[in-house]
Amino acid sequence: MKKFILGTAMALVMSTAAHAETVGVSMAKFDDNFLTVLRNGMTDYAKTLSGVTLQVEDAQNDVSKQQSQIQNFIASKVDAIIVNPVDTDATTAMSKLAADAGIPLVYVNRQPVNVDTLPEKQAFVASNEQESGTLETKEICRILGGKGKAVVIMGELSNQAARMRTQDVHDVIKTDECKGLEIVEEQTANWDRTQGADLMTNWLSSGIEFDAVIANNDEMAIGAIQALKAAGKDMSKVVVGGVDATQDALAAMQAGDLDVTVFQDAAGQGKGSLDAALKLAPRAKRSTRRSTFPSSSSRLPTSRTSSPRTEANATLDAGFARILFVYPYPEEMIWPSARQPWPPCARAAQSRMRNIS
Repeated sequence: MKKFILGTAMALVMSTAAHAETVGVSMAKFDDNFLTVLRNGMTDYAKTLSGVTLQVEDAQNDVSKQQSQIQNFIASKVDAIIVNPVDTDATTAMSKLAADAGIPLVYVNRQPVNVDTLPEKQAFVASNEQESGTLETKEICRILGGKGKAVVIMGELSNQAARMRTQDVHDVIKTDECKGLEIVEEQTANWDRTQGADLMTNWLSSGIEFDAVIANNDEMAIGAIQALKAAGKDMSKVVVGGVDATQDALAAMQAGDLDVTVFQDAAGQGKGSLDAALKLAPRAKRSTRRSTFPSSSSRLPTSRTSSPRTEANATLDAGFARILFVYPYPEEMIWPSARQPWPPCARAAQSRMRNIS
């Protein structure tokens, strides 16, 4: 069975001309593989900037704690605030706190419920969730030949990403190409590997039969794989997909267990959110220009000088996969082959931001 990595991400950030002194950062939780990469991308980038200090706090998946952290940042008179929301439905109150204090606020990775009505000096940097879930499900559908039974493992339902990716699954199954797919079970495992394993164990114990596992992220997909293997299931007969393309996910692909993942540039999102915060901070000189990363549904650049409207599909020599370029902030992506890890034919994909007025 061929393995696929599909890439997609879209972010809107402001170009940076000068830097704030202190930026308060509230992460939903530290104990999360993807968010750890995002946080490290942010802190590593900050180390390269003169005079920039990050105050990073762990909300421990507690929305009340996160709101208190924001209030503390405001009391400390930070220059800007970055929030990775615990609950995306709670962001309206957070936006009001920052707006009333006149402090710029940037949401990262998880789309705030008030994204369309953000106050002045507030922004959102993340992936296009409509594409991540769509690409994942379309590829699983293709592997199955457009028919079969699937179980869906959802992330935290308080997160817009989980709701959107799950809706993507249903939308793809409604298409003519994939209407032969049937969802036989759909439950949440809260983005967690252990919960994903427990959920899969329960399904297997109940005698539920399925051909594919469509997980909202790689951690839950890996948990499902662990439970399937523990139950003695033949992994060549089950298609498993996730989202994020974490290091553990790539290892699972190389082992022949994970079939599909969609890359999200966690470190790039961290860097992009800090860029946006610094640009919006009071001490930064304003610019009317914006930098937009096109989504994978757009025509994408094939090189640093080509137009974003140019078709860009890179295919490995071994026929391993169709690769879509990754946004935001791609620097060098090397794609491992499922058959031959890190093959000589693997190519580096590079692209650049396109500045628009």
